[in-house]
Amino acid sequence: MTKKAAELRQAFIRYFEQQGHQAVPSSALIPQADPTLLFTNAGMNQFKRVFLGEETRAYKRAVTVQKCLRAGGKHNDLENVGHTRRHHTFFEMLGNFSFGDYFKEDAIKFGWEFLTKTVGLQKDRMWVTIFREDEEADRLWKKVGVSPSRIVRSGEKDNFWQMADTGPCGPCSEIHFDQGPSVPGDETPNGEGDRIIEIWNLVFMQFNRDASGTLHTLPKPSIDTGMGLERLTAVAQGVCSNYDSDLFTPLLTAIATRAGIQYGTTEAGDRSMRVVSDHLRAITFLMTDGVLPSNEGRGYVLRRILRRAARHGRLLGIVEPFLHELSAVVVDQMGSAYSEVRSAAATIAEATRDEEERFIATLDQGLPILNDMIAKTRAAGHTVLSGADVFKLYDTYGFPMDLIGEACREQGMTVDEQGFDQAIEEQRNRARKTGGFEQETARPAVAELARRVGATKFVGYDRLESDSVLHAILKGERMVKEAAEGDEVEVVLDVTPFYAEGGGQVGDQGMLVGSEGRLDIKETTRPVPTLILHKGTVTKGRIREGEQLHMTVNATTRQDAARNHTATHLVHAALRDMLGPHVKQYGSLVGPNRLRFDFAHFRPLSSRDIDDIETTVNQEVRKNETVRTEVMSIQDAVAKGALAFFGDKYGEQVRVVTVESFSKELCGGTHCRHTGDIGLFRIVSETGVAAGVRRIEAQTGGGAMAVMKKLEADVRELSDLLKVGQSDLVAKTRKVMAQLKETERELEELKLKMASGSAVASTARTIAGVSVHVQRTDGLDVNGMRALADQLRDKLKSGVVALGAATDEGKVSLLVVVTKDLISKLKAGDLIKVMATEVGGTGGGRPEMAQACCKDPSRLDAALEKVFGLVETFLQR
Repeated sequence: MTKKAAELRQAFIRYFEQQGHQAVPSSALIPQADPTLLFTNAGMNQFKRVFLGEETRAYKRAVTVQKCLRAGGKHNDLENVGHTRRHHTFFEMLGNFSFGDYFKEDAIKFGWEFLTKTVGLQKDRMWVTIFREDEEADRLWKKVGVSPSRIVRSGEKDNFWQMADTGPCGPCSEIHFDQGPSVPGDETPNGEGDRIIEIWNLVFMQFNRDASGTLHTLPKPSIDTGMGLERLTAVAQGVCSNYDSDLFTPLLTAIATRAGIQYGTTEAGDRSMRVVSDHLRAITFLMTDGVLPSNEGRGYVLRRILRRAARHGRLLGIVEPFLHELSAVVVDQMGSAYSEVRSAAATIAEATRDEEERFIATLDQGLPILNDMIAKTRAAGHTVLSGADVFKLYDTYGFPMDLIGEACREQGMTVDEQGFDQAIEEQRNRARKTGGFEQETARPAVAELARRVGATKFVGYDRLESDSVLHAILKGERMVKEAAEGDEVEVVLDVTPFYAEGGGQVGDQGMLVGSEGRLDIKETTRPVPTLILHKGTVTKGRIREGEQLHMTVNATTRQDAARNHTATHLVHAALRDMLGPHVKQYGSLVGPNRLRFDFAHFRPLSSRDIDDIETTVNQEVRKNETVRTEVMSIQDAVAKGALAFFGDKYGEQVRVVTVESFSKELCGGTHCRHTGDIGLFRIVSETGVAAGVRRIEAQTGGGAMAVMKKLEADVRELSDLLKVGQSDLVAKTRKVMAQLKETERELEELKLKMASGSAVASTARTIAGVSVHVQRTDGLDVNGMRALADQLRDKLKSGVVALGAATDEGKVSLLVVVTKDLISKLKAGDLIKVMATEVGGTGGGRPEMAQACCKDPSRLDAALEKVFGLVETFLQR
């Protein structure tokens, strides 16, 4: 009898291979060529186009163990994780599939045989549900030996499956298992509780539903099944919780050891350990498949999962980063089944630690404020936290809304979500007005053009010239029959060698020449998938609708863009090779004069990294490798190792660009014929553009040479200015910088002496027995103000120091220090908050020291004078 999870995983594949199924590797958690899905959430996702009839495979039977994630969108189990025995974010789905080959009889036979013979589950503890009208399924289940009393008929909600409102659909049969009377729940399937649980769903895809809702029998019915490995393992091992199976016990043991408590001691502690164990698996596999924490999309889901796990670690008493250490347990446990997890282990640990540290800083700032808000709300006799207050915590400190809600639930409170949503929307409206963003709408004239003239054929991969027929002329938003010299127009032709802007590459430039005129093209775009627009100015004579034009692409700008585009592929490959498989393209701009490449990574590149990338790319350039292009199906492309940009929607046939043994990507852009055509590659800058996203800007060919010449000219100029030879330039620069630093230090000391000895613009008073020293310190920077405040505090022994300085940039710096013996009555942060409002700013800090940066120097004296009254007010409380 098969018991262990690893054995069950292998046994499932082996059994169905023996039944003639092709074992297909798990696809990534990020769906390829399917922008409708945030994550892969079912085994059939990678076969969706096969079921829809949009593509075919070399096999008609398949078996998979598919990595799945449900933590966003329609399938979101995140909030239930930890509270139940069955819910998970990451899980493995076992599935067998038939693409028009076998149908119900074999699917039922295979399912029953695998569970009862291979796994060894007891027949008398299993139930089967069928669609109420599926007489064939009823007969076939009885044929394999299921007792009629164990077959339950259900309606569409439980036993009829459909991919969407229209398209493939059909009845399904679910196999359920009775965990026994010790588990609370109904004694029949689809009831309440966990006693009878579903373990396998067999979908009989036999109909196509049209727009009217009518069902039509498919000519080749298919099979799609799904069974969670976690549930199967628990049932096979005789435990009533997935978390008690060997898929989770090693993790739970490691978490309990790290927390210094034992699993099974308290329900709250157990819940937190279940959350951490589940989320660690999700974190590990998401990062393995290239997702990094960020503030949007898949990265935001990962950030929520990671921060939720970190917070539950705190509830277990773990206040320092720990998830990155425990990710190694997941790698050890899952690495034999998914080798890619092992290769990404170092990246997972580093990226997880970075995010944990960032979140700990957020918690340290936000948790005391949240707890104070909850206490004040409860003291006021309310149980609902103000949406506006929650928004301030969310907006100012980056405290996640879901964690605010969870913390409130644990203390019997709720959040005014409507008020929070209103505050969010108000902020978005302000941002739209500030940024001047307007929603782009489709141009009616362009839509009409697409309907009228049909598709434009692109022939520019192999040539830069063609003879074409002018189908339409668009002048502004009007269709015209002709355009004369000086007119700016957009034109559509039947065929074009001009590449339209797309995939990050800018559109071609060039000219169109007819018998009576010439049109200079400055921009080529594709506003709708079928239509290519050429935008330019008539520089000679006139052009007419229906005439034949000779089209010529500017060869120089095309070749320069091709150099930069091929270079982006080499950069992508070099980054993945050096930094890890998590690196993926987040966007690019490829023009004739430069390239920009955005990619996923969690820290800045070092100067050594940048040098290594440049060296690697230039090595490939010097090899002068052939750049090959092939057209094939997307599945064949991915099977051959081509990188696809997940979320993009691809057609049935895709173009693959290959640099032998170094780079292979799906790409519709134009490229060099050989890497040597790039000439030279030079990185100009490397910066961060968002959390987890870095940007490289670079030059190739003549542009790269110009960069080097500029650097040489700068070196010569510096050498002349410092009156030293170029070989001694670095040493001389270090010496000059050291001298400058010493001079600046002496100047600051002089300013400090002048400020500390000055009685001008300073006032000292005694308020209710407390010494208060207030002084303007114009000319001192923040460090100088802190040094002066320390001197004054030591001189006072007991009291308050408030300093203010107007800066050269027209701003104000404020600093307040309170001696430790007074902070029970006076807090520097409370004082500076009020002072800052006087000069148009905000401030904060510790009880003994706080600072603020404000923007109204004209009110500085008033803000400083206010300190005396504030001290008196606070002391009287």
